[in-house]
Amino acid sequence: MQRTKTLNGAATQRTGKLNRKDGMHLLLLATPFILFTLAFSYVPLFGWIYAFFDYKPGIPLQQTPFLGLENFRNMFDDPRMGPVLANTLALSLLSIATAPVPMLLAILISEVRSGWFKRLVQTVSTLPNYISWIIVFSLAFSMFSTEGAVNSIMMKTGIGSPPVDILGNYDRVWTVQTLLLLWKSAGWSAIIYLAAIVGIDSEQYDAAKVDGAGRMRTIWHITLPSIMPTFIVLLLLSVSNLLSAGFEQYLVFSNVMIADRIEVLDLYVYRLGLVTGDYSYSTAVGIFKTVISVLLLFSVNILSKKVRGQGIV
Repeated sequence: MQRTKTLNGAATQRTGKLNRKDGMHLLLLATPFILFTLAFSYVPLFGWIYAFFDYKPGIPLQQTPFLGLENFRNMFDDPRMGPVLANTLALSLLSIATAPVPMLLAILISEVRSGWFKRLVQTVSTLPNYISWIIVFSLAFSMFSTEGAVNSIMMKTGIGSPPVDILGNYDRVWTVQTLLLLWKSAGWSAIIYLAAIVGIDSEQYDAAKVDGAGRMRTIWHITLPSIMPTFIVLLLLSVSNLLSAGFEQYLVFSNVMIADRIEVLDLYVYRLGLVTGDYSYSTAVGIFKTVISVLLLFSVNILSKKVRGQGIV
């Protein structure tokens, strides 16, 4: 009996040592990513101090006039802040409204029986995620500009004359940009739902077939309820990023005809800081966006705990 206890104790001690060793290996593997996050996400936070000074490049911060909260007060008097926030919220809400599309795409892909065709559809739908927005703009311009392929075909067939400027349409810019974003990101976002579908217990589908349930009933009663928690978490995270509508997309697609409707908060901060050189005010606007995003994150986390019984962070 004593020998058995000794052997069990030795085995437990060896297991503990192995677990600690594996933990150290995992920590070493994660170290580059931790350093990367610290360098690019936390170290720049020290630059927030410029929001409280009238900073000018080349002048030491010690010799820069202290403004306190003046830059933050100026945001409420800025005539551009209202339209910029309206554009940001509108484009973010439209993006949230299309959130079910990747989930539906994942369900359709999972229902494909042919293995090669399923891989083909998943590859084709995911490929746009790896294309930069500059290339997307080039493709869109070659197709939808006044001299692009779409207008050329419409004019030759007599459907459209004069040509329609899709990329410069002031009234349709939000819809066009939302569709472009959906085309680029739907396939990539569907991967998360495909992973959730793969994790569903196959015995549920077998039981449904035995009970005579068809494909649509199986999707409605098994697949959708099983992936709905994933959808809710991603939806809540999208709500917390309501002020982060994007930057690269609207920078490359901006032109004089739609500039007022496409200027979002991130693009506004970029132009304030790097184009006009107002670093202090642009930093203050960036801080405002970050604080609101953090408050939204904690708000949706509280909502998630009340509705789902568990938080998202």
